[in-house]
Amino acid sequence: MSIRVVIAEDEAIIRLDLRETLEEEGYEVVGECGRGDRAVELVRELRPDLAILDIKMPHMDGLEAARLIGEERICGVLMLTAFSQREVVEEARDAGALAYLVKPYQKSDLIPAMEVAIGRFRELQQLSGEVDSLAAQLEARKVIDRAKGLLIDELGMKESDAFAFIQRTAMSERSRMRDVAERVIDGSLRP
Repeated sequence: MSIRVVIAEDEAIIRLDLRETLEEEGYEVVGECGRGDRAVELVRELRPDLAILDIKMPHMDGLEAARLIGEERICGVLMLTAFSQREVVEEARDAGALAYLVKPYQKSDLIPAMEVAIGRFRELQQLSGEVDSLAAQLEARKVIDRAKGLLIDELGMKESDAFAFIQRTAMSERSRMRDVAERVIDGSLRP
């Protein structure tokens, strides 16, 4: 399966050269444009693996486009630009760019930068999924603890008995302990 790329570069000749280079290397260029706002639309629509963005583009600069793409966690972003000043690089980093390459670039620099950006994005997606899973587990734990507290306070159960009640009920109903705990909290389930 090939890596899918969107190119946003306002200079047509650079965009064409970049497209040819990527296709020669086996990448699939699924969209290209010369405007930042259009780049965001293309990325939302096409869901590529990577967006290569120039910084200076009409209607929306590449930094703002990178920020929007990053906030929505759509794909990795590589900034490909003529600007090498430290403050611009920092702005790109803060906007969510995962790699930064200065023009004129060499193919020997471009491909590794792309692969790093794609790899970092995949790592971030995995970490984000793990964080979401942990947050859901923590929230479920809080609901279960609250239900146990109600069973302890209102029915005088021991903590181990309250937990066992929630666990047994979930098993017998083939439901999640959180769902049982929510029913205990809303008063629709009592031992």
